[in-house]
Amino acid sequence: MAREELTRLTGNGNGTCGKDDCPNVYRTASGSLVVQGDVSEAFEVPDGEGLVEIPEEILREAVRALGW
Repeated sequence: MAREELTRLTGNGNGTCGKDDCPNVYRTASGSLVVQGDVSEAFEVPDGEGLVEIPEEILREAVRALGW
């Protein structure tokens, strides 16, 4: 899936983190969420899965954008 197919719910591309490299939350056409963040090694995950760490404020911003 290309980034262009996702709806970005967080971040505006301004500030020190640049346009695409900040922690962010995206929504897919099917309504699921994709999270971008720093890789975490908090615990071992099953094959095909990964852990990312994102600031709480990013999740709050995504919730506001979704109107939840």
